[in-house]
Amino acid sequence: MNATIASLTASVVLGKRRALFLFILPGLLIAMAVGIRVAAGADSSIAATVLQTFAVGTVVPLLGLIAGTGVIGSEIDDGSIVYVLAKPIPRPMIVLTKLLVAVGTLVVFAAVPVLIAGVVLAGLTDGIAVAFTVGALLASIAYAALFLLLAVLTRHAVVVGLLYALIWESLVGSFVPGARTLSIQQWAMSLTDRLVSGDAGATIEATVQPLVAAILLLVVTVGATWFAGQRLRSLTLTDAE
Repeated sequence: MNATIASLTASVVLGKRRALFLFILPGLLIAMAVGIRVAAGADSSIAATVLQTFAVGTVVPLLGLIAGTGVIGSEIDDGSIVYVLAKPIPRPMIVLTKLLVAVGTLVVFAAVPVLIAGVVLAGLTDGIAVAFTVGALLASIAYAALFLLLAVLTRHAVVVGLLYALIWESLVGSFVPGARTLSIQQWAMSLTDRLVSGDAGATIEATVQPLVAAILLLVVTVGATWFAGQRLRSLTLTDAE
């Protein structure tokens, strides 16, 4: 990890416009959890449903898109990536550093709020809060790697990422069972389901076997990071300009 690259990347990701969304989405999640707890009391099934559909199903992929594309997409768009590429730093190291910044951002703005929301909704009952926090963290890492790769491959990474997260995973996956096999959300839910005890586990929809889900999460994370490094290595300063 390169400290200079990490510092510059963090300042870009936490810029005014992105920071607004980074605070709004987890804020909505926690506010919703508080409202539901006040209205319905502590209910494990409701907690599992809210955390799956809104937290891991909506908030985490959107934050992953903001952080994953934000660590490099804007630099490619405005051409400032040339100053980074001109430095004597291996380009795979540049990608890895930016991925770590994205993951760190998602730990703060995705995993921690999911933990808070889980505790508010169900306390420590059935391990729901911890299980969904682990699921949110694993999904965040995979989303960050995938969306970072998209940002390196195309200037329309945000649009492509939205199509994947909201159309493929949420819409198509709801009607086409086979589509769930190619869903980071489903992979994370499969591992989350294994960690939840009690009746709340019955409300979690996970169609992928846990071992398969773990392997796919690892393959996507490592594969996307490696390919982004290779693609950035082939990107010349002229291309970036």
